[in-house]
Amino acid sequence: MQSHEVLKHSFEKTSPKAIAADLGVSLSLVYKWAQEQSETGSGSRNPLDRLLEIIRLTDDHRIVEWLCHKCGGYFVRNPDTKCDEGFEVLPATSEIVDQFSKLLHRISESALDHSITPDEAEGIRRSWDKLKCYAEGFVACCEEGDFEAIEKAEKSTGGSGDKKKTLY
Repeated sequence: MQSHEVLKHSFEKTSPKAIAADLGVSLSLVYKWAQEQSETGSGSRNPLDRLLEIIRLTDDHRIVEWLCHKCGGYFVRNPDTKCDEGFEVLPATSEIVDQFSKLLHRISESALDHSITPDEAEGIRRSWDKLKCYAEGFVACCEEGDFEAIEKAEKSTGGSGDKKKTLY
């Protein structure tokens, strides 16, 4: 979805007039933010496009992390997918289970004394983020259709016992 489309949908939930008044900008500018930019002059570079450009220029994702935090969430980058030929579901699934096991182990160790220190909480957060990355990589490969060809690939190799690739 393009940024102007996101804004257009968001403006359905509230009045563009109220947004313009609260932000101290013209109503026509708010409406232009919800239009695609074109050579004929319609549309305007909107705040989402500007923020994206700031993030690109600074290469600093703390901006996104801050926004997510302010909206009650937490930002985790999607991993680059490595859906290479020969990628197998079973090893990828095992990798996710392994990461989940490591997260549970870290939580169990941290909670042994019935309290969790800030350092332990940070370690739990790192494990959780890593698990989310592995799971996202798995889902992305599913969406790319990489897992659909597994049976065909196994038949063509004759079950040669080649080492299977995992997500990372």
